[in-house]
Amino acid sequence: MWRLVHGQLHGLHQVNPHDSSRTQSRWGTRFMTMPLKRCALLLLFFTPIVVAQEETAIRQGPVVVRGGDHGVGRIATDVRFQDLAGESLQISQLTKDHRAVVIAMTSTSCPLSKKYLPSLIELAQTFSSRGVKFVVANSVSADDMDDMQKSQSAFGRNAVYVFDQLGTLAGDLGAETTTDVFVLNNSRTVVYHGAIDDQYGFGYSLGSPRNTYLSDALHAVLDNRAPAVEATKAPGCELVIDRKPTTQQITYHGRISRLIQRNCVECHRDGGVAPFALDTFKDVVSHAPMIREVVRRGIMPPWFAAPAKENHASRWANDRSLTKTEKSDLLAWIEGDQAEGEGSEAPKKREYSSEWLIGDPDAEFSFPISQRINATGTMPYKYIIVDTDLTEDKWVQEIEVKPSDSSVVHHVLVFVVPPGPVTRRSTNGIDYWAAYVPGNGVKAYPVGFARLLPKGARLLFQMHYTPNGTATKDRTRIGLKFAKQPPKHKVKTVSIVNNRFRIPPGAANHKVEASLRVPAEMIVLGLLSHSHLRGKSARYELAKSVGESEILLDIPRYDFNWQLYYEYAKPRVFQRGETIRYTAWYDNSESNPANPDPSKTVRWGSQTYDEMHIGYIEYALVDEQPDSSSKPETAAVDFSFAAFDANGDGEVSREEISAKVPRIGERLQNVIFGRFDTDGNGTLSEAEYNRLQPLLRQR
Repeated sequence: MWRLVHGQLHGLHQVNPHDSSRTQSRWGTRFMTMPLKRCALLLLFFTPIVVAQEETAIRQGPVVVRGGDHGVGRIATDVRFQDLAGESLQISQLTKDHRAVVIAMTSTSCPLSKKYLPSLIELAQTFSSRGVKFVVANSVSADDMDDMQKSQSAFGRNAVYVFDQLGTLAGDLGAETTTDVFVLNNSRTVVYHGAIDDQYGFGYSLGSPRNTYLSDALHAVLDNRAPAVEATKAPGCELVIDRKPTTQQITYHGRISRLIQRNCVECHRDGGVAPFALDTFKDVVSHAPMIREVVRRGIMPPWFAAPAKENHASRWANDRSLTKTEKSDLLAWIEGDQAEGEGSEAPKKREYSSEWLIGDPDAEFSFPISQRINATGTMPYKYIIVDTDLTEDKWVQEIEVKPSDSSVVHHVLVFVVPPGPVTRRSTNGIDYWAAYVPGNGVKAYPVGFARLLPKGARLLFQMHYTPNGTATKDRTRIGLKFAKQPPKHKVKTVSIVNNRFRIPPGAANHKVEASLRVPAEMIVLGLLSHSHLRGKSARYELAKSVGESEILLDIPRYDFNWQLYYEYAKPRVFQRGETIRYTAWYDNSESNPANPDPSKTVRWGSQTYDEMHIGYIEYALVDEQPDSSSKPETAAVDFSFAAFDANGDGEVSREEISAKVPRIGERLQNVIFGRFDTDGNGTLSEAEYNRLQPLLRQR
């Protein structure tokens, strides 16, 4: 059975109130023969919202939610059911015989299910030949059998149609609406749960979908990848199913192995960067007390941004944190009897390629010689130069940084510097070009976005090595895949920097700020915070107007050991004149166990016993026409005028230049304005300033 969602009465008139076989609501015929206003009132007060959007919204489409809160990562119950022809089917057999299984809820009476039927038919036709089995399940008990038979005929041999009259299949899967779909891999693990796409929703229809969630998920599963979007709410007619509280025992093979594989094994495996493996039952049981400790404290998996609201999607595409449900299940198993369960329920062991995750790169560069890594102690950053010898500019779509011994590589930052000797000025105004942290060494930019690698450029690798008890060597490589055509947007990195701070001895919560005025409409792809051992917490904020601001990223517990990049699931667009503030707090007290010297006044410096205050932003200017200028991506050019124009009036005055560059005296000011103030109004426009900029940068 199903009921309409609050406020969505557009399909009500399609039901014949005198045909009891088509009265799908729990209120029965009596409800359907009520005056429309009374029906609306009943719907308003008694029908819960199934779409995770504000109650006042009229138009409602799919909303991305966290997979761990929506059943993703769980083993599907091994339900047995029959298709319309009476053939008996079982989920375990279907997943064993196919590369993936799609279970799509439907209804012959729900308006949105009817709209999506052609989409399902097309998807089944496309993917059936690639080893994907489609099961179309109707859990609306009063739907007409003749209509279901017609739908089965439309699918042909590309799908089986199931009349789930008692709602058993829907209930065991956790289906919520008649448009919900589930994708199971061949280990019976739910890898996607949500909408087919976003073409149809409550109060709207599109000519074509903007997001093809189901198709994208299937492509990912067939390529042995996790879907970029693992879960959404699916607008449809709400299924009314008696959901009994689960009493199923949590076991290692049935639940915990998948949770560990999904969140931990990328690092905790043989050859991984973590100090021990967690890919067997014995491994996990042996380390269970430590796992409990670090999960309770929120140290592992490493993710330090403030958590998303419950049942809301994270704004970050690479969010590593456990959901409330995942954390609860893991701790309950550890604190319980740690049951192993049936080996037949175990997921297949995940394979990790020793070669490139991006596929064969178009270009590959490596260190000239291997770097020696000590067995013990700490090591200062190492800087290695690699020549590209490129004879032409290249637009780079995908980047992978690949250490040869990832067990000792904490992080890598890669900079692009011009040909010739590397000096202190080589990186002036140039921010990082690529990065690596454990479990995140691949960067694939969206279609239309790419980074420029200029002709003859050199790559400067900043290497942070962490000895692990065994002396070794590392020869890191970087692999690049070039864009097939010039991009629409040129990706760059800019940093918000304050290098004039002084952290007093013993200060436990010293605040340092810096800001950056947005020079033009810009697309922000992600953020990265950088401090050293005294870094305590950090925050990015967007100031839109006086008194109005928005927290972009809150890191309440900063950890120097994890230089994490926070990648937006949906890139943000900022407007000219807005200000991005980057604030960090530092603990120079004795209570900070990592503090090298609490008695010292701390200033800017490159060593870990010094400090830094840098907020990186990866961005692209909306209106910039990407060109290959054979110059490094110098973000300082984009932001320089906005930095000097302190009051945001579109002009730079003598006072603003003096405040920014105190060394420029009155005599040089007269030379500057005499030469570059071409309209003679006593200030510099952006065009006039741009002609002056090279001179200021030299100073």
